[in-house]
Amino acid sequence: ALRRCLDYLWKNSETRIGENFMTIQVGDKIPEVTLGIMTESGPDVTSSSSLFKGKRVAVFGLPGAFTKTCSSQHLPGFVQHADAIKAKGVNSIICLSVNDPWVMDAWGQAHGVGDKVLMIGDGALNFTKSAGLELDLSEKCYGVRCQRFSMIVDNGVVETLHFEKGEFGETSAERLLEDL
Repeated sequence: ALRRCLDYLWKNSETRIGENFMTIQVGDKIPEVTLGIMTESGPDVTSSSSLFKGKRVAVFGLPGAFTKTCSSQHLPGFVQHADAIKAKGVNSIICLSVNDPWVMDAWGQAHGVGDKVLMIGDGALNFTKSAGLELDLSEKCYGVRCQRFSMIVDNGVVETLHFEKGEFGETSAERLLEDL
C-alpha cells in the first residue's frame, strides 16, 4: 500500500504546478523566504519577515514584469490608488513577480512607482513555491510563473486573498480597496 501511494505521488507531482495544491489561504502565515530587492547600492536580498512583521501590507503578485495586463492594468492600478490604500491603514504596497531585482526596478521606473509600490523580485520562485502560487506557462515558453493574486497581510498573516479566475479584475487595486 505504501509503495502504491508513493508511486501515485511520484507520477502526479508534476501535475500539481498551477493547480492550487496547498495554496496559501486566509489565516496562513506568510512563508519565511528570501526575496530580491533593488537598493541604492544595487540588487540585494531581503527576508519576507522584514517586509511583513509588524506591518499591514497590500501585496499583489503577477506572472511577469513588462507583460500586457500586468503593465496596462495591474501595476498602474496600484500606483494610481496607492494613497487611498495607505489611507485605509496599509503601511506598504508590494508588487511581487518572478523576475530579478534589475527587471523589477526598471519596470517600476517605467511606471513611475516611486515610493508608492515596493518592487520585489521572486526570480528563484522562493515565495511563489512556498505559497503554492506556481503557474506553469511552459506551453507559451514562459516557464513557471506566479499566479495573479492580491492580498492584505497583517503582521505576517493573510487577512484577505483574491485570485484571478478569467478576466482581470478580481486582483485589482480597486477590488482590494473594497476589503479595507
